[in-house]
Amino acid sequence: MYARTKTFTNKDGSQRTYLYIVEGVRENGKIRQKIVANLGRIEDVQDGALDKLICSLARFSKKKWVQAEAAKIMVESAREWGTDLVFRALWERLGLHQTLEGLLAKTEISAPLAEAVYAMVLNRISDPLSKRAVNEWTSEIYRPSFDALELHHFYWALDFLTAHKEIIEVELFEQLKNLFNLELDLVFWDTTSTYFEGNGPEGLAEYGHSKDHRPDRVQILVGVLMTKEGIPVAHQVFPGNTADIDTFKTVIADTRRRFQLRRFIFVGDRGMVSPALLDELGREHIEYIVGVKMRKMKAVEEVLKTGGRYQVISENLKVKEVWSEDADRYIICYNPVEAGRDRQAREEMIKKLEEKLKKEGPKQLIGNSGYRRYLVIKKKTVEIDYRAFEEDARYDGKYVLRTNSGLDTAEVALAYKDLWRVKRAFRELKSTLDLRPIYHFKDRRLRAHAMVCFLALVLESALLRSLKQINSQVEYMYLIRDLKQLKAVELTLEGTRYLCRTELPGNSFEAFRALGIRPPSQVVAIAQE
Repeated sequence: MYARTKTFTNKDGSQRTYLYIVEGVRENGKIRQKIVANLGRIEDVQDGALDKLICSLARFSKKKWVQAEAAKIMVESAREWGTDLVFRALWERLGLHQTLEGLLAKTEISAPLAEAVYAMVLNRISDPLSKRAVNEWTSEIYRPSFDALELHHFYWALDFLTAHKEIIEVELFEQLKNLFNLELDLVFWDTTSTYFEGNGPEGLAEYGHSKDHRPDRVQILVGVLMTKEGIPVAHQVFPGNTADIDTFKTVIADTRRRFQLRRFIFVGDRGMVSPALLDELGREHIEYIVGVKMRKMKAVEEVLKTGGRYQVISENLKVKEVWSEDADRYIICYNPVEAGRDRQAREEMIKKLEEKLKKEGPKQLIGNSGYRRYLVIKKKTVEIDYRAFEEDARYDGKYVLRTNSGLDTAEVALAYKDLWRVKRAFRELKSTLDLRPIYHFKDRRLRAHAMVCFLALVLESALLRSLKQINSQVEYMYLIRDLKQLKAVELTLEGTRYLCRTELPGNSFEAFRALGIRPPSQVVAIAQE
């Protein structure tokens, strides 16, 4: 059906036009128009009557009704909301806003620096790889208090963070202890490196062992101290040429000074351990649990030869305590499942070597450092050193710990096992501590940028801990993706402004459930200023 007009001529020559609703019908194989309704003379219905009729009929047409109603609505913005709702709740719960405002109150600063710090931290969580300036990114987030932030506020906030780093970390840990019932009896230390594309801050940016596999770039080291639950406690920034062992010494002194702990046990992997470090820990009466290198260490080789029964801790962990001649305490840890894998890998290596010797000859094998240690090279011949493979069998599924702590054997092994869980969590969250892109080339600004990344790491860890407490199985990266899709929509309807939220996408509700908070109402009126 459609509308059409028909015009008639009066006897006096004037014209009158009528408006009809007609439809096409087929009669005797031809299409003709059939009048459905005569709406009257067009000049009569155009005087408001036609508009009322259209509105009335629109209710019976879904598409036209939606279009008609939508014409009444003016949508002003649709911005990301979910990440702010969740992480602001954590920010407040951890007392960070209160801590920052308390420190600002002791100064003459009136600018919204606490809000600027929060904005930078939220940016690291929501959009960590963005190369856009934070002050531009804030316009994409629904948080009215961000509207007051200007570019210079972020620079002031960075300087403020540098000046108050130690106080913030100590007060933050007190809140974390209360929130998650944490104990700082076992602490774990790990470091990561990040490099510069150009010249970094003088005195910090140095060439060193690159964990990013970029030895051609100057870098810095960032170390994080974590609890056995995987919650970050403190961090340090070091020049890029600092040895891991030296970072360990620094953090020991710093932790004892700032956190005033009666007792704590440092847990470290074998890459951080040296005899000099262990001697220093002993002199300082600091308890430790460390992994040690098993090969080419006479004391460890003697420990591995020591007989005795293993204590079964779990299906994949057996432990045995051994004391060396020097009265050093060692714990041998044995994983039967891993031992089977090691044995299979060795058997495959032997088979591969035998085949290559037959097909390729000795020259190809000698040049391979991975194969060379299993070969006996004589003047004219190259043979497989089967004895070397037999010696390797001693290490199948084993690793050795050294400790001076009073923990029993099982507790020592489980504490070290916690280290690997923490290191895995650290790797998963490492993107937050990836300082790139770095736009700061002053020492204090770079340290402040690292502090922003550290605070973001704390919030992420706190959310993960909360999710674990409710046994949530949702993956963190997908949860963040869903939270980013939760939007705040501002609109005006018949002169009244409203704030609406979109439906909770994916698993986003899991974050609200973990924190025990309710999502905001779907529609609320915005008070007029």
